[in-house]
Amino acid sequence: MQTSVKKPKVSIIIPTYNCSYVDQAIISALNQTYPNKEIIVIDDGSSREFDKVIPYLNFIRYYWKPNRGTGSALNLGIEHANGDYFTWLSSDDLYEPDKIEKQVEFMLTNNLDVSYTNYSFIDTNSHVTGVSVGLHFTSKKDFYNRMKTFCHINGCTVMMTMDLIKKVGLFNEDLRYTQDFEYWLRVIQHYDFHFCDEPLVKYRVHSESESFKSADVQLQEIDQLNQQYRQILDELIRKEGET
Repeated sequence: MQTSVKKPKVSIIIPTYNCSYVDQAIISALNQTYPNKEIIVIDDGSSREFDKVIPYLNFIRYYWKPNRGTGSALNLGIEHANGDYFTWLSSDDLYEPDKIEKQVEFMLTNNLDVSYTNYSFIDTNSHVTGVSVGLHFTSKKDFYNRMKTFCHINGCTVMMTMDLIKKVGLFNEDLRYTQDFEYWLRVIQHYDFHFCDEPLVKYRVHSESESFKSADVQLQEIDQLNQQYRQILDELIRKEGET
């Protein structure tokens, strides 16, 4: 008699703050073809747009908290998560319907702890303006060199095991805009990122996004991280040169 193997549970965490697109993000998470999932929406102190969440409260887990930034919201989501895998969806972005299904299969087939995918750009009306815009690195050395200057991984494309999070720790809540970059810099000291070259996320480019409104602060934080992790990256590059 054949027995079915239960697929790992995936926790999709959606941080949101006064985002007019949050309902679209929730719908794209609910519409995932992968069945064994939970959707956790962390409201980081919003003063508006809750009406767009109300229709989905019976299908998600919703938590409100005072505003402290995306890192704080992600950490609260992780604290409430019951899944085997973690993913994150920004409230103004979208998942392709089979994003979770394809990435779980990629993780299981290759026995991975962390992976990231390609992605596309969309505009305010969700029209695709650029396809497969993610970077594919030729080697780990190339990857480390690129990470010395900028974060080339879209956080919403990442999937990682909860076991990895237990080892690496939580997101740095002191960084308002580059908490993902700093986290990946900690991850690569223990794990290899693997690239799934399919555009499974739609990244929305719009003038109201925090990425646009906080560019100066982001650059300051990136410079801080470059200084903090340069020696570690140089050592990883040196080790790759010896192999």
